[in-house]
Amino acid sequence: MNDMTLTEKPVNASDIKITARNVQVYYGTTHAIKDVDVDIPDRTVTAFIGPSGCGKSTFLRCLNRMNDTISICRVTGNIALDGQDIYDKRVDPVQLRAKVGMVFQKPNPFPKSIYDNVAYGPKIHGMTRSRAELDEVVEGCLRRAALWNEVKDRLHAPGTGLSGGQQQRLCIARAIATSPEVLLMDEPCSALDPIATAQVEELIDELRSQFSVVIVTHSMQQAARVSQRTAFFHLGNLVEYGETGHIFTNPSDPRTESYITGRIG
Repeated sequence: MNDMTLTEKPVNASDIKITARNVQVYYGTTHAIKDVDVDIPDRTVTAFIGPSGCGKSTFLRCLNRMNDTISICRVTGNIALDGQDIYDKRVDPVQLRAKVGMVFQKPNPFPKSIYDNVAYGPKIHGMTRSRAELDEVVEGCLRRAALWNEVKDRLHAPGTGLSGGQQQRLCIARAIATSPEVLLMDEPCSALDPIATAQVEELIDELRSQFSVVIVTHSMQQAARVSQRTAFFHLGNLVEYGETGHIFTNPSDPRTESYITGRIG
């Protein structure tokens, strides 16, 4: 999945999907994220790693304006998707989240059928013109989430009746059903057993051929397995960002090395 290399290859400007400049996040008077500058490439898995409470999930939630739902949260700076400022007043957060999908830590299927979980986004965004088209989208997304063969005979059974790993893959199918350009994943395997984790990791590797995938993970081994680029956060700062192989084998900052070798965490 991941070429461990010590040579840092620059990312071409044309490959950048998301740019963040001077991003600050405040929860009330607490300064949670400080001065983050980052370029996230397209068709790549980017991992955010760091100790608990370091800001990695908070920053991830800035990328589809999920922090808008927290009344005391304030975000400043600039975050652009394909050059467009996502915090511009003219940007509808609902439309933005169709483009920047999200999968959460704990599988959270809707209390609906497996079919309706996947069909929900395309329906509310008016993306299909007929039931046949919708059927096609649902099947396609369940196939891409490596779930179709397991559920094709019980599409009208509740999504909540699936196993934990299947529920998480259903949530991934639901997230990709609106044809997003970016897929955010906040510790998507932390509630799963090792077999389900391996299935989701394999899926993440396949999805990067179509999406820019950004994953927050508390597992350095997972970051090393699935990502091509890694960002290390510590105490609200983005300490270091670069090729995964470089970050893990030859980090530039002593704090990164301390975290990776287990001295801070």
